[in-house]
Amino acid sequence: MEWQVEYYQKENGKIPVLEYLLTLQPKLRAKVFSEIELLEKHGAKLREPYTKAIKGDAYKGLFELQVKLSSDISRIFYFTYRNNTFVLLHGFTKKTEKTPQAELDRAVRYKEDYERRCGNA
Repeated sequence: MEWQVEYYQKENGKIPVLEYLLTLQPKLRAKVFSEIELLEKHGAKLREPYTKAIKGDAYKGLFELQVKLSSDISRIFYFTYRNNTFVLLHGFTKKTEKTPQAELDRAVRYKEDYERRCGNA
């Protein structure tokens, strides 16, 4: 099965993942793009340490792409849409062991907005 990667776009036209990627150092940005390509190539078969499902009923269907370069740890939230498309929602730099609640809430909001505007999966 071929997989596609799409970037979530807000109604105002902004694309949170791309805005985040532009804040990263070039080497880390290149590694993130490389791992996005891995996700596209391997699809749902890609597992840890690259991807991880977010636990909890409130986050059902949400995953994170985990990218580490030296001491920098980046996370990109995404979900599967219509079986062969991954929608990248937004990214953040992880500074603590636990994922911040605000980042999880933002991912849920973006996912719900995408599904509302594009139709449920």
